Order: sequence, then structure tokens, then C-alpha cells
Amino acid sequence: MDILQQDIMYLPGVGPHRKKLLSDELGITTFGDLLEYYPYKYVDCSKFYTVHELTGEMPFVQVKGRILSFETFEMGMRKMRVVAHFSDGTGIMDLVWFNNGKSIVKRYTIGKEYVVFGRPSVFNNRIQIGHPEIEEVEGSVLQPSTPMRPYYSTTEKMKKMGLTSRGVERLMQTLVGKLKEPLPETLPPFILQSHYFIGRDEALHAIHFPQNAKQLERARVRLKFEELFFVQLNILRYASYQRHKNHSYVFQRIGSIFNGFYKNNLPFELTGAQKRVMHEIRADLCSGRQMNRLLQGDVGSGKTLVALMSMLIAIDNGCQACIMAPTEILAEQHLQTIKAFLHNMPVRVELLTGMVKGKRRSEILDGLLDGTVHILVGTHAVIEDTVQFHRLGLVVIDEQHRFGVAQRAKLWEKGGTIPHVLVMTATPIPRTLAMTLYGDLDVSVIDELPPGRKPIRTTHVFDSRITWLYEGMRKQIQEGRQIYVVFPLIEESEKIDLKNLEQGFETLREAFPEFKLSKVHGKMKPADKEEEMARFVRGETQMLIATTVIEVGVNVPNASVMVILDAQRFGLSQLHQLRGRVGRGADQSYCILVTPFKLSEETRKRIDIMCETNDGFRIAEADLKLRGPGDLEGTQQSGMAFDLKIADIARDGQLVQMARDEAQRIIDADPMLEQQQHQTLLLRLKQLRKTAVDWSKIS
Repeated sequence: MDILQQDIMYLPGVGPHRKKLLSDELGITTFGDLLEYYPYKYVDCSKFYTVHELTGEMPFVQVKGRILSFETFEMGMRKMRVVAHFSDGTGIMDLVWFNNGKSIVKRYTIGKEYVVFGRPSVFNNRIQIGHPEIEEVEGSVLQPSTPMRPYYSTTEKMKKMGLTSRGVERLMQTLVGKLKEPLPETLPPFILQSHYFIGRDEALHAIHFPQNAKQLERARVRLKFEELFFVQLNILRYASYQRHKNHSYVFQRIGSIFNGFYKNNLPFELTGAQKRVMHEIRADLCSGRQMNRLLQGDVGSGKTLVALMSMLIAIDNGCQACIMAPTEILAEQHLQTIKAFLHNMPVRVELLTGMVKGKRRSEILDGLLDGTVHILVGTHAVIEDTVQFHRLGLVVIDEQHRFGVAQRAKLWEKGGTIPHVLVMTATPIPRTLAMTLYGDLDVSVIDELPPGRKPIRTTHVFDSRITWLYEGMRKQIQEGRQIYVVFPLIEESEKIDLKNLEQGFETLREAFPEFKLSKVHGKMKPADKEEEMARFVRGETQMLIATTVIEVGVNVPNASVMVILDAQRFGLSQLHQLRGRVGRGADQSYCILVTPFKLSEETRKRIDIMCETNDGFRIAEADLKLRGPGDLEGTQQSGMAFDLKIADIARDGQLVQMARDEAQRIIDADPMLEQQQHQTLLLRLKQLRKTAVDWSKIS
């Protein structure tokens, strides 16, 4: 049996109780799992310091000496502070504990030589180390196995059972000591040689117990690349398989519908980015394989127009098209936008949502079945079994993260031939993240706005200036504009936040008695929420007070001000999405970020970035670096989580690209990994698929 597959219970120092703990807390069940539990930092243990050398500004240090005496101080509620006076002959420092006082005094002996490890500080003009790690010098296993001590993340439950970072380090030393044979290689020689990588065996030893910083860096690069490479290889292999397997309609014709629209109805010249994306889509639609394309574009960049032109190509080739939106109000807005674009054209566009019932619904279903309905705009209602198409050729999905894999697959079953798929998102996704999240989709980006759009002016205001802010809001409404006011909503404290919204609504009603206000939050009945939103869309109310349920894509050109209260509680991507609700008309628009004066450094960075730029991609890159991939708004997919153990998509962009390029070269040459030189890779993929997330099921 492979030693890495052995049950963790049988590693000396673990046993049944710690096995359950490691499994429950960290998902570690085998020797291999433990070996891939990497340190999060390292501390240089190559030097012993003297007490005389220590200062309060130093990082972790180790000192060899003896305990001279103990003092104990009662702290009330059965708590005790224990101080050990410790000396190495050059001076005296204090070792301090704030709990387990009695056991500390019993554990350590006055006069015996110990090695003390910890971070020094100064208290009452004396050096002290709080809660130090201590081991005897004689026969000590503390003498580090390498000059750089690894530090492992642990949980409170683990610490209570003795599995501190030091405890995990001991288990790791035991495990590494058992690895008598070199660990099998997972990358073929041609990859190791071309990138000058060290072997896997050396990398796994060095990542836990490096001899120096250079060796640690080489181990990190090797293991990060391997992790990212197999993610990319799995995605690209799946995508290649799908492309060969999934044949779709060949749309060769550009006919009278498309040409008539382009000549007579196109309201303005396409931007360069829109033209480029149309060429990419056109190539897909002619290829005979199913298009699976992600269309990224910031708010107002003209994604809907590109999607409509793609649908017209489908109609010219005797097929129908469908656009799916996550909410009824968005579906209705798409309907109005598309109908306005297609004014006086012989194209039948219908809306199908849960609200469409009776005779009207029957007429639409009949029209879909006999092909007289050319474009269907809808919500989840589109995927119901009763909805059948004559010849569905193109499916457009708006805000893809709202629809699960199974839901989208249902659309494929609406006709004999699999339709082409175009996915749209207004959530800008950094390239490195897109390569992982949407790795099996081809990505198109509309990275310029139509001419004439005025950039939204974003201002940071402290809540002490709220009266000044109200005056500015009143002036905008008097000039005929509308305003959004957004309150934060965090799930853990919904009741508190709802109360804040209710109080805020009353405050605003008192501050603006001459105007009409709408209120929207997640606890309202869907019909009531839709009605309040619709009143604002129709211009019947001047101000919409809401939590973040203001949907992506709500289009009110007359709304020129977005006020975000407690903006420090939002992520960058979320702030950018909310800002995108304004700036849709010809007037200058404003986004006001209101915060308290006291802010953390990271929050100030977020607010500053928002005020500096309207570029969604720059904001998304910054958000990825500040918050990490798991938190990015709208990027988590059903059945998929980020469980990278050592690589960091935000900071390892070059390695992501390198891994992607290498995986692409291999898949281009050998799509099913059948060649002899790729058997190592195929074996490793199979091993990973048993234990890891199935990265192939992303889109």
C-alpha cells in the first residue's frame, strides 16, 4: 500500500481521538493529507540570542537559559497571571502566562536549562515574552530540524488537544521520518526540465523543513505550479472533450434580418471592442462546434446589443434565440430594450415569466413550438418542461452566477441539437480568476464604453457631514433626478440591519417630506418588492431606499445619484456594482460613499480605489488582492469552492498563466492524454478527482 494512503490514526502521536479532530477540523484523514498541509509562515531559528541583545521591536527569537523563580498574581474570577524570571547570565527577562497558571508552575523546574522561543516585548522597562514555547535543552527535539521553523494554522479545538503549531510540526517530523523511499513524481521530465523545477520529493520535504530561504522559494514555486497546472489541465481537457462532443448549428448566413438591423436600426456606431467581440462570436457560430463564450463587460459597455446581434444571426439561419435573466424586472427591462432596438422589424419577441399566465401563456408556448416566436426573454420559467422550442439555436444567459449548472443544462434539452451559449456578466473578473473560474469558456471582453458617456464622479464623505449631503441630494431631485440610498445588509445580523433600514427610511422621510420615497429589502414579498422597484423605474418616487437587493442591471436612466451608507462594510466589487446603477443617462452622475471617520488601512485603500477609477477590471484586480478569490461578489459557483492549498490566484498571476500555457500545449497535442509521456499526468488527474473538487463542472 502507498504510504501516503495510510490512515492518519496510525501515525505515532495521533491515535483515534486526534484522528477525528484532524478530520473534522482540517479534513486530514491520510498521511498524504497531512503532508499537503503546508505551513503559512516560517521563522528563522538559526540563531540563539542573549537576553542582553533583546528589544521590544524584534520578531520571534530563541534564548537559552534557566528559570530563576516564579511569581503568581491573582486576576479575579479564578484567573491567575504567572511570571517566570528567566536568565542566561547576560540579563533577566520575564516569561508570562495568563491561563493554566498551576500547570505552568508544575511543568517547569527552577534551575533547569531550557530553550525559550517567542516574540519579545517591553513591560515596565523589562523584556518579556508572553506564552512562550519552552523545551528542555537536554535531548530536546526543539533543536529545529531546519534553521527555518514552520508555522501551521490550527483551530481552538486543536489547541485544546495539544495540536498547536508546534504539535503539528512534531507530527510532520514524525511523518517525514517515515518516508524512506522517494515520493513518486507527478510531473513528467519535460516539464521539470523546461522550467527548472525541483522534484516533488525534494519540494515536499523542503516546504516543511527548508534549509534556507532559497530552497524554500524553489519548493513553493514547484508546488504552486503543480497545483495550478492540474486545475488548468483538468479544465482544458474537459473543455476539449466538450468541444469535440458537442456539435451545434452552423450559422453561415448573415441575412436580411441582421443586415436590416445594422443598416436601419443600429442607434450608434459600434465601439472597437464590440466589433472585436462580434468577430469572435461569429467565428464560433460558423465553426460547427457549440459556442460556450463568456462575455464580460462593465456596466453600460453594450453587452445587450452584442447579444441581440448574435440572436439576429441565429434568426437569419432559421433558428430561435432565448435570453434568460435572473429576475422578472430584469427580464422586462431586456424585453423593452430589445423591442426598442428592433422597432419596425419583422421579429417577434415575447416575455415569459411566472407572472405570464392563462391564454397569453398558451399563445407564447404555441409560438415557440411552431417557430413564430423568434426571441424569448424570460426568467427561470423558460426552463420548465412545458416550454418547448421549434429550433432553439442560441441561449444568452445574463449574470451567469445566478443559474446553476443543472438549470442551464435543461435549456440544452429543448431541441434535438445543442444550442450555442453566450453568458454575459457585468461583474468584471480578473484574468487569472477567469482562467480558473470560467476556464472552459472562451472569454470575450468589452473593455470600452460607448462615446458620450460621462464618467461617474465618486466622492468619499464622512457621516459627520450628512447635512451637507442632504442638501446636495435635495438639489439633484429638484432638478428632476432620482436617487438610490443603499444600506448594508449582512446575513449574520439581518434583524439589526433591517432595523437600521427602517430607521434610516424614517429619518430620510423626515429630512425630505416634500418627496416620495420607495423602500426595498430582502424580507419583503417578491410582488411587493417588484412593485416598489417598478414605481421607482416609472418615476413615481424620487428616492429608492434599499439594501443590496437592488438588482444587477436595473436600468433607470434618470437616477443620477447613488448614496452608499456605511460603505466600509462593502467589498470593492459590490461597491462597483452598486455604483453601476447610475450613470445610465446623459446627465452627470455621482456616487457618494459615506463612512465613519475611523477606518482601517485596508478599508481606506478600498474607498480610495473607488474614488480614483471607474475601471471595473482594475477594481476587480484590487478586490482580488485585498479579499482573496472566495469573497469576490458573484464568482462562487454551485458545487465549486476554492481549495487551493498553497497557490494564491491573487498573487500568483504569472504562475497561473504559465500553468495555463503548459496545459494548453499538452491538450492541443494530445487532447485525451493518451501518449506515453503524458501517462503520469493522467494518473495524477485520476488521483485528484477522487479527493478534490471537480473543477471541470464550472460553467
